Amino acid sequence: MPTAFPFTAIVGQEELKLAIVCAAVDPTIGGVLVFGDRGAGKSTAVRALAALLPPIRTVEGCRYGCDPSGAELCPACRARKAAGGLKTRLSPTPVVDLPLGATQDRLVGALDLEKALTLGQKSFEPGLICRAHRGFLYIDEVNLLEDHLVDLLIDVAASGENLVEREGLSLRHPARFVLIGSGNPEEGELRPQLLDRFGLMVEVKTPSDVKSRVEAVRRREAFDRDREGFAALWRKEERRLRAKIIGARKRLAAVEAPDAAIEWAARLCMRLGADGLRGELTLIRAARAIAALEGSLSVAEKHLRQIAPAALRHRLRRNPLDESGSTRRVERAMSELPAAA
Repeated sequence: MPTAFPFTAIVGQEELKLAIVCAAVDPTIGGVLVFGDRGAGKSTAVRALAALLPPIRTVEGCRYGCDPSGAELCPACRARKAAGGLKTRLSPTPVVDLPLGATQDRLVGALDLEKALTLGQKSFEPGLICRAHRGFLYIDEVNLLEDHLVDLLIDVAASGENLVEREGLSLRHPARFVLIGSGNPEEGELRPQLLDRFGLMVEVKTPSDVKSRVEAVRRREAFDRDREGFAALWRKEERRLRAKIIGARKRLAAVEAPDAAIEWAARLCMRLGADGLRGELTLIRAARAIAALEGSLSVAEKHLRQIAPAALRHRLRRNPLDESGSTRRVERAMSELPAAA
């Protein structure tokens, strides 16, 4: 596997890095959408995630990567468990790319034609959704994804399982993953149904100061000349962040959101006119992840303010009388709210 650019070596893009780390701490946040300029590090950050994340425990021999301690097991793992227990192993957290031209078969899986033709056996060939189970599914140029694949992703994201009924096959398997999408808004908008499935939306911009641009270019040049050597220089920082994520995951269940924090989030969403309750839920979950990363056991207003733009900017109704961008509208609404009691 080629050496990836270290996550901690990325210059700037603090909101992007925070959103990805929050999703790594708490997958229930609902994924991350990254929109912005070309060449600003969107794909680099996502692909760096694979080397950063700690391994997960899976059932040995399971093609779906089932969690041996979880309630959701595939039929084969349920049979193994009933027959006397499950053998386990540590596996890398999957970070799977969905190519723009991928077919439906490639995404959800299909009949293994080689076995069907040579052995006469009906066997399932797992798709990318299967490979991404308990990890991350990354879609570059997500706004250009074909509509029928968007519909499939929405169904699987909502149900947490992949149902395949085709070519004489009928099976289902657990499919829970964090969806990460990136794109350039100039190339088209995202369908509202899929947009709503992303918990956080990050705006990425090219650095506007010379110092940051020079440092970004310098680091990329050093990486391209000697990938292993550059990665070794950042290994200590990578290990530190990995340990921070592991600690936050362990702490997360103990982090409380006081009534004052929930009320502040609700007032902010009401002031912005956000539809439904997903805004509040995502905001609270992301703030809990930030608190856990900081070692705090209680959500504070500072945690909410830190992640509110990413949690809410894509949930706002368009206001023809307000030409302000969505980020500015969230910031203005926060400035008008009284402090959490």
